[in-house]
Amino acid sequence: MDISVVIPVYGCREAVPELHKRLVATLEQTGRTFEIILVDDCCPQGSWIEIKKICEADTRVEGIHLSRNFGQMRAITAGLQKSVGDLVIVMDCDLQDRPEFIPQFLDKIDEGYDIVYSKRKERKDSAIVKALSRSFYAVYNYLSDMKYDFEVGNYSIARRKVVDSFLEMKEQNRDYIMFLMWLGYNDTTIEIEGDERFAGESSYTFRKKVNLAISIITEQSNKPLIMAMKAGLGIAAISAIFIIYLLIRNFAVGDLDMGWPSMIASIYLMGGLTLSAIGIVGLYIGNIFSESKSRPIYVISEVLNDHQERT
Repeated sequence: MDISVVIPVYGCREAVPELHKRLVATLEQTGRTFEIILVDDCCPQGSWIEIKKICEADTRVEGIHLSRNFGQMRAITAGLQKSVGDLVIVMDCDLQDRPEFIPQFLDKIDEGYDIVYSKRKERKDSAIVKALSRSFYAVYNYLSDMKYDFEVGNYSIARRKVVDSFLEMKEQNRDYIMFLMWLGYNDTTIEIEGDERFAGESSYTFRKKVNLAISIITEQSNKPLIMAMKAGLGIAAISAIFIIYLLIRNFAVGDLDMGWPSMIASIYLMGGLTLSAIGIVGLYIGNIFSESKSRPIYVISEVLNDHQERT
């Protein structure tokens, strides 16, 4: 198999038939063998019904139905695990990423690159969403010592060796593009134009994005712990200097009239910093707890047109 296209499906049932139609038309023009893997992340709209219809009509399409909603990144992992292509394309199901750009990915990969990412010229998102994305990745880049462009999306192509390396990473909290960048393979980026969502709305609410950001940062970086330690040491040093100053003033001048406001403020400051540091440590302990259980990243309920069995 030359190409595998892995697509997590959630919240866009109406887009699935059109996505399949445009993908097939584009992939057939490349002259390469291909498979399309649609991973139903237990979509509440009943996308599995559409996937079943497509799998019955086209055996080149493999349908994977997860037992419950595990999240986009785990659905992508499930699709990658089942893929058999020498090249693997990952894209979203809402048709914001045009399938017609696949030939450009192939041209770049034929130049010798291991990974080709997509960068949208103009993201079809609100100013608030763009600002939040830019802020998150600025914080992430600082805490992880990586340089991640917030305009780079999941739409990408990678060689089989890259996918195999990705699958060796067993973390519970996952991000496809960030993990690929961490692997360090020879990569490049192409600019594409994104479209509006064909159907449905994004399932990534503000709360989910915040939780995802915290999970990813604490999973991949220990800088928050270092920052908490440095803050504690800095405040302790300032407090020590202030105590020395008060002692000198008391013995030299005999005038030591300190009010309750300053005392209460200091107590609350130290208490808040202490609780923050404990909370950060708790996040890391929680990550260790989740990883130590060694639960599967996803559970597959049903597979249609299993291409691995054929090979």
